[in-house]
Amino acid sequence: MLGLLPREKGFFDLFERAAANLRVGTRAMADLLDRFEDVPAKVEKIKAIEHAGDEITHQAIEKLNKTFLTPLDREDIHELVCRLDDVLDLTDGAASRILLYKIDAPTEAARALAGVLERSAEIIERAMKGLREIKKGENLLKLCIDLHTLENEGDRIERQALAGLFDGTLSPYDVIKWKDIYETLEAATDRCEDVANVVEGIVLKNA
Repeated sequence: MLGLLPREKGFFDLFERAAANLRVGTRAMADLLDRFEDVPAKVEKIKAIEHAGDEITHQAIEKLNKTFLTPLDREDIHELVCRLDDVLDLTDGAASRILLYKIDAPTEAARALAGVLERSAEIIERAMKGLREIKKGENLLKLCIDLHTLENEGDRIERQALAGLFDGTLSPYDVIKWKDIYETLEAATDRCEDVANVVEGIVLKNA
């Protein structure tokens, strides 16, 4: 019977691994835009990081299906690992678009959005470590507020960037390309806020 009891540490290990991998991925995205060289190789690196994230997500869901008792509500565990995966999927999507659209040079807005994304991933990594001490929920809630603030900053950057696309200086093709890239990067920051929402729910349930 003891063998059926979950090793709670295993889920928290997976959360932390997913968050650490996400931080690596967003840092690679920021590096791609800050040092715009060897673009195909850098995009391929981000793709490999995304694949590693998929594997962590698979392991977490498999563990969830095999564990009788879980340290957190099952739906919260599933939602959390999926939202972490979404952030990395969209980061990879933005990088792939930069290569696909044959972008010649990044814009300041793209760099700024990548910076917001990287900072959000750093906060998420701290939050995932904090889940081990769920009773100290006030610390986690502060991190969630920081994520909400960063998501608002991402919204602001995207709005200004989209408005700038229609000032007549870009070709219609470039407008379409950058609109897609901006929206994908901003969607990644939205998913970071989704992570914050899940964490907030977990804290409230376990207060």
